[in-house]
Parts: sequence; structure tokens; C-alpha cells
Amino acid sequence: MGLSAQEERILNSIKIGSENDPKKPEFPPDNPKFPATPTYKIKVPGFSDVWLKDESVNPTGTHKDRMAWEIVVTYRDLLLAKKSGQIKGGLPPMSIISSGSAALAIQTQMRKFGLPDLKVLTDVNTDHVIIGALKGIGCEIYLTDLSRKPFNQKEILDMTHNPNGFDITSSEALDPTTRFYDWMSYEIINNSPDYVFVPFGTGNLYENILNINKREVSAKIHDPRFGGDVEKLKACNFIGATTNNPKSKAIMLYSPHLPFVHYDEQWIRSYKYQGFCGNESNVHLVREEFLDEAFGIAESQDVTCSHSGIAGLALILQTKDRLPKNKKMLIVNTGKAKWSGAK
Repeated sequence: MGLSAQEERILNSIKIGSENDPKKPEFPPDNPKFPATPTYKIKVPGFSDVWLKDESVNPTGTHKDRMAWEIVVTYRDLLLAKKSGQIKGGLPPMSIISSGSAALAIQTQMRKFGLPDLKVLTDVNTDHVIIGALKGIGCEIYLTDLSRKPFNQKEILDMTHNPNGFDITSSEALDPTTRFYDWMSYEIINNSPDYVFVPFGTGNLYENILNINKREVSAKIHDPRFGGDVEKLKACNFIGATTNNPKSKAIMLYSPHLPFVHYDEQWIRSYKYQGFCGNESNVHLVREEFLDEAFGIAESQDVTCSHSGIAGLALILQTKDRLPKNKKMLIVNTGKAKWSGAK
């Protein structure tokens, strides 16, 4: 049966540089480069060597734009499968549980390429400005109390009226812990820091970075994108910053249930024991007063961020008495979503 004329146009519009050639990067789609976002030194009182990986320059303002591009690539794979006769029917819509920034990033790409509108399951208490913005760019919104229970893949698809679609939240087939942020992970570890501080929301970014680090410190043949110091990276401490406070200003890091996260105490312990990361690698709760202090420091240096995005800096401030002052610290700023009229 093949592709319709419209599907053929969509397929031809999705241009991919390469899977892993740093000279032919795939992101950002309009102007591919590697690294795709800058890393630069910032001033943090008491520390001499602190760097910021700044994802705020991405199209919709956060690192979620990288995941959104991988969803576009997934649709390209589906179109190629349909063109070769492996699958039939129209393109299946995608569903996701999102507090906003992921849905914004994905739907922006869906609209750009003429792909099916995203179906978003979000909490009943989500800011009306965010809901309005998502509806305004074509998202189908479904509200529920996300604190009530963890939802499985079937429930997410049922609640978003998408029985024949795919749930991005839970789909292992999309390789969320090795594919969503693989290029970004290389951009991070190529700096060969002693510490990396990362906001921990869904956990996908943290897991991606650890998995890429594991791959390279144990590799006999390195990925072409790798340019780090293996010995330093074996001892690098990867610190996740999260919250369990439903009223936290770092609202993008709060979730009452994370049923699809691979991270647990045994997972990180096994990585440390096998020499894939430093002994201090772990995920910690960050306190509100340090989120405010971190936001102020970032703002004073013209860093665009949210309290969620700069949570790594907050954790440095919170644990400064236990941290070495002259080691190379890399903070991942996951950015701030560009909501029309939002704070």
C-alpha cells in the first residue's frame, strides 16, 4: 500500500545527520551542531572551578527538546516501516504523562512536521497557564489526580483515549535511558568533571548520563562522540537533585509516583562497585532555601533557568561543607520552558 502523498512529504522532511558521527550531528534539527548547547564557567561562592551546561538555549527552552527530536525520529522509523509494507494504517498518536515541558517540546515538533497531535495526561492542579499553552499548540489534554496511584501503560492509553497508540512515559521500545539524551550525555562527560549535578525528575536524563558513562569507561573501542578522560570519569560523582515536596518551587522534579524509573539504591550501588562512577554518586532531596539561593546566583549571572532546572546548583550549596572546593564541578541546567505569558 505504501505511503500517502502527505506521509511521503513528512518522511522527506525529517532529516537525520547520523547516529553517532560528531561531524554529522542530528540536533538541533534546524541547525545541527556538537556540542549542541554551551558549557561555560560560572561563579559560585566558595568554589573555584564550577561549570554550567546550559540547555536553556534549546528551541522551547529545556533539555526536553532533545527527547522531542527522538520522538520525531521514531515517527520516521514508523514511516519507513509502512513504506516497506511492514505495517499498515495511519500513524499512531503518542500519549504521555507530563507536567508541561516535555509536552511542550514534543508537540512543538509534532506540529512542525505535521505529525499526530500529542495526547497529554496531566495533573488536575497543573497551572492553567500551562494547560492553556499546551491546548493552544494542539495538545489534547486529559486531567486526573496523578497523586492517586501509579498508572501503567494501558491505563495511560485508556485515559487519553488512545487504545492503538503508544505511551512515551513507559515505552521501553523507545530506549529512554540510552537514546533520549545520548548526545547530551556525551557533551557532559566530555568535560571530564569530578562532579556532575543533575536535576532528577523522571530520572531519564540521570540514567542516560550514567549509562553513557558506563559504556565509555568500560569500552575497548569508544564511540566517535567520546572525548573524555576515562580515569577521571571512573571516579566522577554523578549527583541527582530531586524533591518530594508537592509544594516545591522545583515542581518539574516532583512526582508522587515514578513507576518507570530504573534508578534505585541497588542499581547505583552496582555501578559504583563495578567502577562505572564515583563512590558519592547518588540522588538527594534538595531543600527549598537552597533552591532560592541557587536561582538568585544563576539569575545574577544572566542564566535562564527555573527552580527545577537549576536544582543541581542548589544541591552544591546544600552540601558545600562536604564538597572539595577546588574540584571541577559541572552543573546541568535543564532550562526553563518558554510558556507564552507564564512565569
